[in-house]
Amino acid sequence: MDYLPLPGTHVEDIDTPAIVVDLDIAEANIKAMASFAAENGVSLRPHMKSGKSPFWALKQIEAGAIGVCAAKVGEAEILAEGGVREILVTNQIVSSTKIRRLFGVASQANVTVAVDNHDNVDDLSMGAQMFGIELGVILEIECGMNRAGVKPGEAAVALARAVENAPGLRFDGVMGYEGNAVYTQDFDLRKQQAMDSVNILVAAADDIEADGMEVKIISAGGTGTYDITGKVERVTELQCGSYLFMDSKYLEVFGDHPHPFRSALTVQGTVTSKPASGRTIADPGLKAISTDQGLPGVVSVEGAIVRSLSEEHCVMETQGPADELQPGDKISFLPTHSDTTINQHDYYYCVRNGMLETVVELAGRGRFM
Repeated sequence: MDYLPLPGTHVEDIDTPAIVVDLDIAEANIKAMASFAAENGVSLRPHMKSGKSPFWALKQIEAGAIGVCAAKVGEAEILAEGGVREILVTNQIVSSTKIRRLFGVASQANVTVAVDNHDNVDDLSMGAQMFGIELGVILEIECGMNRAGVKPGEAAVALARAVENAPGLRFDGVMGYEGNAVYTQDFDLRKQQAMDSVNILVAAADDIEADGMEVKIISAGGTGTYDITGKVERVTELQCGSYLFMDSKYLEVFGDHPHPFRSALTVQGTVTSKPASGRTIADPGLKAISTDQGLPGVVSVEGAIVRSLSEEHCVMETQGPADELQPGDKISFLPTHSDTTINQHDYYYCVRNGMLETVVELAGRGRFM
């Protein structure tokens, strides 16, 4: 049984480890990205592999987003159940079980799904005919990530034609991800890398249109490249997601480059042990904070450096004010990667002016399928 605090609870009275979101900052981040998109004539379709909840999806749609992206069928299911009516599934859905579930989502929302091979097109077409539901399809183009995606050129044109001719499917366009560029710190190099990828994507769209098919959607973009990709005339929509909470990795990437985003999400912990001067232990371990992009930072007190995380322990080197911390004191950590940290928790504790406003279920947690 979960014992959840009531609205009005002071943030330091929330039990730990807990994900705490400053609503004022998160809403300002949402507004800032929506304003950028509007000013540059590009649509916004935020990726919910970050937010993992209809709560955040609907907030972004209310601010002007045309819909959202989902990484998996499971995420799409909770979004549709929560009232989201425009969903792009950005990965390939290939098993018969998942395809059936995909059409369950498509019965509640307008769904578009990414493909990169002919067999998948045939299976999706069979499902569309079986369920009597038209399914939007977008080609994922390999444009530098060396991950999934059909190669641009003849292969992409042939795959687009297969979608165009497949009963029950609607060819909508192309997508790509310049993920090889989003973490490059030097802006000029990041811009060059991003544009190299986006130019491949746009060229693939040009080839498809030259073959007589309409490309309505060219979808791309990550938080690290939003102000590069979002200014490319042919790109119709941005898939950025992490700007919502803005983890420390992206703050490091942006450095002195101007941007309007601030960190809205922290993991609150409690000091559990003070075994020696200069060493302090807190309760958010690896089960509460991910370290795939590095160790978290301490943001609530000066003089604390995280040295290691084990399953249940955070070991900090402390000096100055931080070395005065005692068992029972609260401490806040800024994750380097919010997406993978979020997936380890059940709830967001959303606060405003230091007081709990609402507890939001992390409905997309663990939706790996």
